[in-house]
Amino acid sequence: MHLEKYGWSETWQQQWEQLAAAAVRDIELKPARVTADFGQKMKIMTSEGERWAAPSGKLRHDTLEAAELPAVGDWVAAAYSATADDAVIHAMLPRKSRISRQAAGFETKEQIIAANVDTLFLVQALNGDFNVRRMERYLVMAWNSGVDPVIVLSKSDLCPDPDGYVAQMEMAAPGVPVLIVSAWDGRGRDQLEAYLRKGRTVALTGSSGCGKSTIVNWLSGEELQATQGIREDDSRGRHTTTHRQLFPLLHDAVLVDTPGMRELSLWSDESSTEAAFTDIESLAAQCRFADCRHMREEGCAVKEAVSSGALSAPRLDSYRKMKRELEYQNRKEKEKARKAKAGKASRSYGSTGWRHDMEW
Repeated sequence: MHLEKYGWSETWQQQWEQLAAAAVRDIELKPARVTADFGQKMKIMTSEGERWAAPSGKLRHDTLEAAELPAVGDWVAAAYSATADDAVIHAMLPRKSRISRQAAGFETKEQIIAANVDTLFLVQALNGDFNVRRMERYLVMAWNSGVDPVIVLSKSDLCPDPDGYVAQMEMAAPGVPVLIVSAWDGRGRDQLEAYLRKGRTVALTGSSGCGKSTIVNWLSGEELQATQGIREDDSRGRHTTTHRQLFPLLHDAVLVDTPGMRELSLWSDESSTEAAFTDIESLAAQCRFADCRHMREEGCAVKEAVSSGALSAPRLDSYRKMKRELEYQNRKEKEKARKAKAGKASRSYGSTGWRHDMEW
């Protein structure tokens, strides 16, 4: 019963049986879902209730990238006893989706925001922090993650003309649902709840102060997350949610709240920009040259659309910026992979050129 409330389904049961059949261990493994991440330790929900847990030493050793370790939303194989409070995670079930970004800092590293999510609510408040260009970045992240994005414009009670903002978002996100909501007066609740179906996992992401925690409390009917006000001068919020956490809701749906992001550094590939900028990609197909960069080339359908007003210049600038960013990101990933491969090869061979692990 615990696992069903956290998204367990027949599909996960089948994957679990495959994992259990392949495992050769002297210990009993049980399925669980990661519900919160606190760094060194995390919380998991098992069929017998919630426990603290951490990955085993072997799992950490065998995992080359931190992004491959358990994250909120992952289904894992854990070992624990009836008398112990802590559990050890020995394996993970394959992810069906992964929401990720480039981790903060200079190192090329993927950071998982949440795993096994079906729908991603991209939340932005209808106040002074409204920003179409920022939403375009979130859409690139969503399309790269394998989830269905939904734009949620919160705090509509503070906005005298929300329909004008909806029009801007619909132009920036062709085909993506745009919802207007307000926890204060109850607007849009039915539209949000339509995505909260049995076995489905919905995550919320957005900048600090956009109202994610308020939406969690609103949909759950409980004060699950702390909330606080925003600065009046710039409508910016402070970090209320400090860690990622998963909550079960009515109808056996699951909701994941995430900390607000001041900036979103993308971890993606160029196909994600194609999905987020379908209007520009469609125009680009009409350019005279297949390798047109939409700068000064003759016969550029994209530039012609900007001149005629059919496409906004800021949207094209945003497209170019993200394309450059992702090209640079991909080059760094390839260089990191090359160095890792070279380092592995140097460890496998001695000064004589023979492999140390060669069997004779």
